[in-house]
Amino acid sequence: MPQGTIVRAAAGQAQFSPEKMGKVSLAAADHLYAGLNCLLPGQQHQAHTHADQDKMYVVLDGAGEVQLGEELSAVAAGDLILAPAGVLHGIRNTGVDPLVVLVVFSPPPTRK
Repeated sequence: MPQGTIVRAAAGQAQFSPEKMGKVSLAAADHLYAGLNCLLPGQQHQAHTHADQDKMYVVLDGAGEVQLGEELSAVAAGDLILAPAGVLHGIRNTGVDPLVVLVVFSPPPTRK
């Protein structure tokens, strides 16, 4: 049986790129995945859906705007966003500081 994973100072694992949003895998198991989306000011993760995955965002650092369905909402550190399977969702850094978002999927993305 797996022992599990501890990731210390998860927000500190963020990796940014001026070309596009950074993604960092933190932990994965058979039924759950956790990673970071790392957005510099002005960057976004285009709105999209997952047919068979629930997705949760937790804003760790920074501020931005999230699309959930047809609604746009301002978000900041400490906010949690849940996009059930099939619901349109995306996030954009509207702030002046980097935006770090913990992303949790269930079931996890297909491993290749």
